[in-house]
Amino acid sequence: MSFNIHTVPTSAFDGQKPGTSGLRKRVKVFQQPHYTENFIQAILDAIPESGGAKGATLVVGGDGRFYSEEVLNAIVKISAANGVSKLIIGHKGILSTPAASNLIRKRKATAVTLTTVPTGGILLTASHNPGGPDADFGIKYNVANGGPAPESVTDKIYEVSKTITAYKKAELPEIDFSHIKIHTFGHFIVEVVDSVNDYVMLMKEIFDFNQIKVFFDKRPDFKILFDGMNGVTGPYGHRLFVQELDLPISSVMRYVPLHDFGGAHPDPNLTYAHDLVARVKSEKLAFGAASDGDGDRNMIISHDAFVTPSDSVAIIAAHAEHAIPYFRKHGVKGLARSMPTSQALDLVAKKKGLEYFEVPTGWKFFGNLMDASRCSICGEESFGTGSDHIREKDGLWAILAWLNILAHVNESQPGASVHDILQAHYKVYGRNFFSRYDYEEVDSDGANKMVEHLRSLIASSGFVGKKYGEFTVATADDFSYKDPIDGSVSTKQGIRIIFADGSRIVIRLSGTGSHGATVRLYVEKYSSDPSEYTADTQKALKPLINQALLISRLTELTGREEPTVIT
Repeated sequence: MSFNIHTVPTSAFDGQKPGTSGLRKRVKVFQQPHYTENFIQAILDAIPESGGAKGATLVVGGDGRFYSEEVLNAIVKISAANGVSKLIIGHKGILSTPAASNLIRKRKATAVTLTTVPTGGILLTASHNPGGPDADFGIKYNVANGGPAPESVTDKIYEVSKTITAYKKAELPEIDFSHIKIHTFGHFIVEVVDSVNDYVMLMKEIFDFNQIKVFFDKRPDFKILFDGMNGVTGPYGHRLFVQELDLPISSVMRYVPLHDFGGAHPDPNLTYAHDLVARVKSEKLAFGAASDGDGDRNMIISHDAFVTPSDSVAIIAAHAEHAIPYFRKHGVKGLARSMPTSQALDLVAKKKGLEYFEVPTGWKFFGNLMDASRCSICGEESFGTGSDHIREKDGLWAILAWLNILAHVNESQPGASVHDILQAHYKVYGRNFFSRYDYEEVDSDGANKMVEHLRSLIASSGFVGKKYGEFTVATADDFSYKDPIDGSVSTKQGIRIIFADGSRIVIRLSGTGSHGATVRLYVEKYSSDPSEYTADTQKALKPLINQALLISRLTELTGREEPTVIT
């Protein structure tokens, strides 16, 4: 079947600059005539491989949020018109971000001819942001290694978007993505694939499902609850926990993806996953877990413990080579964390003699290290944890890692709980008390004034050595990073203030919101005193938080008295 191609005149829109996780705006912005089409065309024009879009194979899917089906069909028609060879699209348009990364990599590894090798992928997600007609939408491009596009590619997308005058569109019928089948239009193919199977196969290669099953059989009192938050991971969680691990259906909640996530905010933290938190506490469940809208984040709790993301990645790294088959086979090559993440992971790396890295926020920075075989496990304090099995953070991977660790530890320490594993870790490594204060949808001018104030303050001659309460400033900077693999430099990645006792304050603006600015304030204090290991985090950090607010003048410059979320 041949098809006609039209060249559609258009004008550039301001602000189509992809952030750390693609372009995120309100749905109504994407619904403007030509807005979405412009950005799709810019992505195709910016594909870095030789030949660009012509002959490319792209994996496409998303978290199922409102407006996804319309954009999927736009991608089909614009891709066909630009000479793309094949689109591999998740069933019903559903494809978690980790599953998409795996599919890009798997199809690349098993490709017989170059024409079937995935060039990358287009993901329709605004991650943990709310969905619905009055909420958020997002589009991001992943490159051939399965990871987020590097700055060289996102910069090119932005440059194209600023000068675009037309896009190409093919005359094709609307595709029904609810049926798994292959659609052929001449030399252009659209393959609708099962969204879950390939990902589940990968997880079964990484973890010891039999060991986890035996653990559940021996510990009938060990009840778990997974919250899909009506996001993309619902079908994956149902398959993994109910079908593969033979747990009762009561072990999963909110596992049906909804266009608006049920009117909730699909962000797995103590504030937005309050339904899960309440049930785990009231039912005294041994293990609770949640993932976000697109499946790349996770939260781990129990009725008597909350595992911070910083502690989570450190504990996974500490147990990996003993508890997880994938790492017993491949070893752990190195560890990495985002700069704001606590230094707990560094302590594990030092004790085990591993190379470790501190990188800017954004998963793409881990990808270079993984591709160079210098990093195996990494994490961000923003509930993102992962490894070199793919090139995205992976919520369900982290949850399964914890279950495999629990199963392994229980073989030698029957009855060990999440709380026990935390305390055992602190006894070996000490405890990094850590918290993040999020101030969402802050007036951008106020947020920028605060950052400029901080930059001026840390550059002043008398700042180092100055005392703030019990804390003395040892060093301060605006974090910059030179990638050890490709030599690229990222500057102005967040204000760091480090005190003489090792405590830290980090303040940065997030690029993941769609409206206004999100101010993130991070505070960290280390203790090697066992009497403090069970202390409440907020109480332990209160003096440091007070000084952070004083130094930053956050309330004065932004007008915000209280954070939106505390984690």
